[in-house]
Formats: sequence, structure tokens, C-alpha cells
Amino acid sequence: MVANPEGLSFTALAESCALTDGNLNRHLHALAEMKIVTLSRLRGTGRPTTVVRITKSGRTRFLAYIDELEAVIRAVHESEREDDVASGFGRLAAQA
Repeated sequence: MVANPEGLSFTALAESCALTDGNLNRHLHALAEMKIVTLSRLRGTGRPTTVVRITKSGRTRFLAYIDELEAVIRAVHESEREDDVASGFGRLAAQA
């Protein structure tokens, strides 16, 4: 949804997440209560379509989460480098 500012249909989101309709529905309603996403029901010809959009605050929270994940990954990589140096085995030694 972050990559789709216009939103995604409920069906497309369910398929991409590999969730059942009921499971996705529960998650989305919890996220909507927290004002992370909005749910809109569009009516036109045929069946109504539910469109899910991330809110501005939801996007901000998501990007902060990604920043935290990247910090953890950097810390793990740094720790691995320090362990390699401390043990006397660099990447080249591990490959030999």
C-alpha cells in the first residue's frame, strides 16, 4: 500500500498477502481503528469494491519501522565484522 498511494482493492491485497478474507478483514479493521489505513467502499457498476489506503500517519509509522529494521540489520552486520576481526578470520579466510 505504501507503493500504491491510490490504494489497493481488498481482493488484490488479500491475494498479495495470501490471507483469507476474514483474516485480512480483522487486520484491516484493527489498522483502521489505529488510523493507519482507511477503508472506502466504492460503488459503481457491478459489486461494490473496498479500497484500502494507507494514511499519512500510517506511512510515517511504516517508514519509521523500516528505519528500525535497517538499524538492526546494520548492527548485526557490524557485530559480524567485529567477530570476524576478533577471531582472526576475515571473509577471505571463511571462503578458503
